Amino acid sequence: MAVRMAIVAGQFYEASPDECQTHIEQMLPSGPIEADLPDTIMAGVVPHAGWVFSGDLAALVFAAIRQNAQEKPVETFVIFGAVHSAVSPMGHLYDSGQWGTPLGAVDVDEDLAEAILTEGGQFIQANCGSHSREHSIEVQVPIIQYVFPEAKILPLMVPAIPQASEIGAAVGRAIIGQDKRVVCIGSTDLTHYGPSYLMTSMGTGPEAIGWAKDTNDKFFLDQALSMQAERLVDTANTYHSACGGGATAATVAAAKQLGAEKGYLLGHTTSAEVMTKKFDRSSTDSVGYAAIVYG
Repeated sequence: MAVRMAIVAGQFYEASPDECQTHIEQMLPSGPIEADLPDTIMAGVVPHAGWVFSGDLAALVFAAIRQNAQEKPVETFVIFGAVHSAVSPMGHLYDSGQWGTPLGAVDVDEDLAEAILTEGGQFIQANCGSHSREHSIEVQVPIIQYVFPEAKILPLMVPAIPQASEIGAAVGRAIIGQDKRVVCIGSTDLTHYGPSYLMTSMGTGPEAIGWAKDTNDKFFLDQALSMQAERLVDTANTYHSACGGGATAATVAAAKQLGAEKGYLLGHTTSAEVMTKKFDRSSTDSVGYAAIVYG
């Protein structure tokens, strides 16, 4: 059985099993989540930076799903990944085998993969090799392994293309035909602002970084929360407000198919805010991160 081995362990998160597990335990909320949550969570959006920067928000989404899933545990997570390499006109599905992390190997849901390829073959193709260097899905997998040790995964890379929402809708239709609980996760960071990212349209400094979060991120998040799947890719590409516009659009479209009515924002921060809070350092660069659930 083919195993896709971790490529960013030791960079984005710990390579040691014990240290990896300890970091996840530190990221997870210490008690029940008091925020407003839907009765049933069908999907979520998480960031994919190094855990020291965005892991708390990613863990918050999975903790909310665990809190929400007490009656019917999640059996599979479809993870829509951002694409940081060459753009393809289709979604690329990792349809068989396992993914390995410091916490061990997790099975790919091959039955659901077959159903998705049947339902969405016009927009989705099986292509395990394209996942070999992409980190946006991988950084979620150890958290899933820890929080949902019995769950399978189904990784699907979604470029920021107009067909992204159709990819998500096809996945949603395929899930409806399954006799198990499946939750969709979209992986994206938000505005990459500052000299390092060649984005200084509002200048540099705290006010400019504040604009990136409170205006540029917010415009994208408002569309994501109101489930405007068809607008998200164009917004992300036009305003450079998300590197995973396609992954987010697919997540929202899948959530719609599954009956979700709106998004719930659980948290929104930036790397600049994390730098100040955790390291007492300022930065001229900033990346936005958000945690959302849909139900």
